[in-house]
Amino acid sequence: MRHNKKFNHLSRTKAHRDALLANMTISLILHKRIFTTLAKAKALRVYAEPLINRAKEDNMSNRRLVFSYLQNKEAVKELFGTVAEKIAERPGGYTRILKTGNRLGDNAKTCFIELVDFNEAMLKDKKEAKAKTRRSRSKKAAAPAAEAPAAEAPAAETPAAE
Repeated sequence: MRHNKKFNHLSRTKAHRDALLANMTISLILHKRIFTTLAKAKALRVYAEPLINRAKEDNMSNRRLVFSYLQNKEAVKELFGTVAEKIAERPGGYTRILKTGNRLGDNAKTCFIELVDFNEAMLKDKKEAKAKTRRSRSKKAAAPAAEAPAAEAPAAETPAAE
């Protein structure tokens, strides 16, 4: 019976699936964004997020455990270096999946999966949204400030006219 065994096998044996997910995780860590099919991206998220979570605490046992999964020194160094700095205060949800449509050859659903804190465009949108929420307060503060320079301007013109 296969009760409570719900993960996607991706039409591969266990060794092939583990190699595929390890290689995709290495690429995700090094490049911060990869394009793939939706099924592989969902399987990758389940595989990669616990490894990324281990990078929050930099000690020898966590490094050895992550290296046992990835077998790539550069990826482990990048994960425990730059990636760990950005995700330090994030409680979870280190990856984002954005669908891009269907592939032409076999009509497979495609997407890209990326590390959340490394997308500069979305981080800028987030900061602008915070600025827009305080508009009502800034109008009240800006109105007296706008009247003050207007009052000073005629005073500045009078000495020049004389």
